[in-house]
Amino acid sequence: MSKILVLGSCGQIGTELVLALRSKFGNQTVVAADLREECPAILQNGPYIQLDALQRENVRSFIIEQEIKEVYLLAALLSATAEKNPDFAWKLNMEGLFTILDLAKEGHLQKIFWPSSIAVFGPTTPADQTPQHTVMEPTTVYGISKQAGERWCEYYHNKFGVDVRSIRYPGLISYKSLPGGGTTDYAVDIFYKAKATGEFTCFLSADTKLPMMFMDDAIRGTIELMEAPAEQIKIRSAYNLAGCSFTPAELASEIQALQPDFKIAYAPDFRQSIADSWPNSIDDSHAEKDWGWKAQFDTKAMVKVMMENVNTWFSAIFRNFSKWDFYTDCVYSFSWACVRMRKS
Repeated sequence: MSKILVLGSCGQIGTELVLALRSKFGNQTVVAADLREECPAILQNGPYIQLDALQRENVRSFIIEQEIKEVYLLAALLSATAEKNPDFAWKLNMEGLFTILDLAKEGHLQKIFWPSSIAVFGPTTPADQTPQHTVMEPTTVYGISKQAGERWCEYYHNKFGVDVRSIRYPGLISYKSLPGGGTTDYAVDIFYKAKATGEFTCFLSADTKLPMMFMDDAIRGTIELMEAPAEQIKIRSAYNLAGCSFTPAELASEIQALQPDFKIAYAPDFRQSIADSWPNSIDDSHAEKDWGWKAQFDTKAMVKVMMENVNTWFSAIFRNFSKWDFYTDCVYSFSWACVRMRKS
């Protein structure tokens, strides 16, 4: 089995993807890589390397020397955090992609996964059952970078035969890893606050409907896409993928069915305008037709699993934090400082 590299392995998707890939292909086959110097405890069942996606030559050398043949490039700054650091967001979200695409173009890599997002859509996009091929006029630097990345993936495939595959992830919900600064993070935060304090203040309005997906579905869909025969992959920009769509009020109602004393309030902030530019629901019929995708978790099933598994001890750590902003700002400020120090 050829070696697999997950670059950006300590993020919300990366952590669970590494574990799933190691379970399927073996611990020593899957190399986790991230900015962190020390490997997180959860990923210590296999190889780990500190690797900065922006250090092009270091990434190239490692992939070539270790004979890596498959890369999952997950290093990115997400929507809400990217709006606070637009220059760095563009740099991180694009330069790392070019490094990996060029390695595949030169024959060093056989297959690439690069995640896109529903952020590629904008206020002029049809909001309900957003089709695979439609108007895309994103209003955030994250969305703009993802739209550009989709075009480059398609270009490298058509021009150079690079086997690159992608998914437009909706908001992702998980109890195993923390969110990373996205506009849909409320749908994770709400479970921790429900367990820790029994109440939650949402940064989106009660009726803001967005596409969401339980992380188990997202990881399974990612691996299924990568394992599908190349001739079945008809779209080389990024596939629409749908899970379930709901509003904060609908999510709160499902939580209250299991925890009747839970209370929610609403205080929309700058993320409201981002959410308002995104779809309400997604048409993923192309993914279903091309490689057999089908979501397994609806809202009710997802809420049940989250409420059963959210760590109440971990919730207590965040008892006094009204938003995830504190956490995400610390993480990304630290990451940005590390990058700057290495360059100085």
